[in-house]
Formats: sequence, structure tokens, C-alpha cells
Amino acid sequence: MKAVVYKNPKQATLVSDRPLPKLRDGYILVKTETVALNPTDWKGIHSGGAKEGSVIGVDYAGVVEDIGPNVSKPFQKGDKVAGFVHGCNASNLEDGAFAEYIVAKANLSIKIPDSLTFEQAATLGCGVTTVGQGLYEKDYGLGLALPSKPIKEPEVLLVYGGSTATGTLGIQFAKASGYSVITTCSTKNFDLVKKLGAVEAFDYKDPDCGKKLNEYTKNALRYAWDCVGTADAAQICAAALTTNSGAHYGTILGPKFPREDVAYTATLAYRGTGEDFVMYSRELTQNGKHAEFQSEWWDIARTLLAAGRIKTHPISLRPNGLAGVIEGLEIMRAGSYSAEKIVYKVSETP
Repeated sequence: MKAVVYKNPKQATLVSDRPLPKLRDGYILVKTETVALNPTDWKGIHSGGAKEGSVIGVDYAGVVEDIGPNVSKPFQKGDKVAGFVHGCNASNLEDGAFAEYIVAKANLSIKIPDSLTFEQAATLGCGVTTVGQGLYEKDYGLGLALPSKPIKEPEVLLVYGGSTATGTLGIQFAKASGYSVITTCSTKNFDLVKKLGAVEAFDYKDPDCGKKLNEYTKNALRYAWDCVGTADAAQICAAALTTNSGAHYGTILGPKFPREDVAYTATLAYRGTGEDFVMYSRELTQNGKHAEFQSEWWDIARTLLAAGRIKTHPISLRPNGLAGVIEGLEIMRAGSYSAEKIVYKVSETP
């Protein structure tokens, strides 16, 4: 089959002689229809996290070809499915989404609701997984109330980076949980985030952004979720959060946080697979509890998607299939995109 794989030094290459991945316990074999790009894809290539021959990519949509042993979800051959896989996995080179056939962990997969296209469904994997961990998973993320059991009295939540692919999902899920969401993004994306449910948006480029967030919430903001994970983002969230007790900052990528009086949690989507793996010479084990949470979380997410309560991120469908993915990775690395999810049809050829 064709696949986009990691090749030393720090590059992605398209191969056409890749063997199909072997079906494993708890996995489904999927013929991919569409794939979507994420920052973690190019970062895996350029940060030393990948290994020669690793399949790149985490977001996919496709059709079930076969079902492995010990799959508890009721998948059948021919089902249209979408989800998240562990791309650039140095511990298992067969994992990864950018290929004509992939193996996907069933707990991180759902049947695509009839209302969604393959292109839309391919945008969900990393975002849904990360939102689940960051906003809802207890003892790992913020531990907020799930959309299936929303709070009755609204509380303000800051989603930092609201126009990112993960941020737009986070705004909508948090709103479904009963929270009053404020967010940061570029001014050009204010309309987008407000349309999706944010009650107010703030310009992250404003040097007084953190102060204005704190003033808007009258120094009562207890929860900030940062889905950008830079030092600047952490600084703004620190200024925004209440100076009273009980504040909690959740993030990705683990930036240093300037306040020791605030609870701090950082999540990693790959732990949701439940598998042990090595990343940047660090061995990450005991992930079973994360997988159990994701299995339940993805079912909750599917219910909301099917009901039309969660909208997918805006799509930019690009040409040339898997060959085009390599160009797309460089577009993402250069930051030459905004408020859009770059998507490719796998079967399309240049």
C-alpha cells in the first residue's frame, strides 16, 4: 500500500510498497478515505519523536475492513468510522493515519453520524481526544462536568486558542456542559468562535489580554484550558485566573506556569490508546485508565455530533491525496493557515 512515513533526517516521504498493518487485539482495520493534519504530525517529524519507517498522522476517516479480537464496540465490516491513532509512534511503526490502510484502536473510534461527510469526520480525532482529556478526565485534566451531566449554574471557563481545531471543539463541548465560555484568538476569528458558543472573545495579541480577561470575570475565573501550550499562552492564563484559591490551569505541551498557587495539569492524547510507548526517551506506561475514559468519552461525543450540537472545524480540502500530505505538513510547520483544518482524500492522485 501507499503510506507517508518518517525518513531520517527529519523528513516525510511517500512509499508505495508498504505492507498492510497487522490486526491486533482491540483494533480495527480501516481502509482510509480521508485524513486531516495536526501540528503534532510535523512536530513528530522535526522534534526527534519518530523512528525510521514510522507511519505519520493521527486523524482519519474510512471504512472498516476487518475487526480484531477483543473489540467491545459493535463495529461491523463496512461501517464508516473515524477517530484517532498514534502517528510517528517509535514503539510501533505500523501505527499512523497517513496510509491507504490503517489499524485503529476501537476505543478511540466511532461510527460516523449520517450527518457528517468523510471530510468532516476526519477532523475529529486529535481534537475530540484532547478535549476529553483536557476538560473532563478526572485526575488528569480539569475534571469538569461532562455534557451528559451538565452543571445547573453556569461557571466561566477560559478556552485559550479558541479558533484552533481543538479550541472550536472545546468551546462547543464546554457549552454543552453548561459552562459560560470565554476565549482568545485573532480578531478576524471572533465571529467564528462566537458562532460556536463563546460568550466573549479577546485578542491574544493585546499586551493587556490577561488583565482584561481577569477584569471581565471580576477576578472569579477558576478554570483556564490552554490548547496552544506556549509560554506566552501560559502567561496570559496566569494573569486571567483568579488570585483567590481554587484556580486550575490545564494545558497541552506542558509549558512552565508562572504561578505556584494554581493547580496544573498537562495532557497527551497518545495516552488515550492505553498502550505503553516511548516518546523522547521517556517511557509512558499505565495508560489503561486513559483508554477506559476515552471509550466512554467518544460515545458521548458521537451522541452530540449526531444530534448536531457539535460542529466540525472549518475544512480546507487540498489536492493530490497522500502525495499532497507532504506539502501540507510544511504548510502547517510554516503556520500558513488559520482557523481551518487541512484535509486530503487518500485515493486522489496528483
